[in-house]
Amino acid sequence: MTAALAPTPAASSTGTAELERTLKALASERRLRILEWLKDPVAHFPPQEHGDPIEHGACNLFIVDKLGVSQPTATRHLKVLVDAGLVIATRRRGWTYYRRDEAAIAAAVHRVAGI
Repeated sequence: MTAALAPTPAASSTGTAELERTLKALASERRLRILEWLKDPVAHFPPQEHGDPIEHGACNLFIVDKLGVSQPTATRHLKVLVDAGLVIATRRRGWTYYRRDEAAIAAAVHRVAGI
């Protein structure tokens, strides 16, 4: 007879929860593609009328088009990335723009490397 393992305090810590959220966000080919495209939005998306691609990021509609999925599907992928802290959403003139949070991505890489 084996004893059930109780969760450790570390397993319920904020850091572990953040790591889990980050890993889940990265566990999607589409989300990885979005992150790759957002490294260089000028190269991957057409010119934007209301937002600077470097300062504000890429417009939601351009991401939807490039992914080739419905807007709700793309929005869900983007929400997962935002909730994981890897991407920053900025509302501007009625549109939502997305850009990478490089500091958060570097911190996530550091956390993963420490496993």
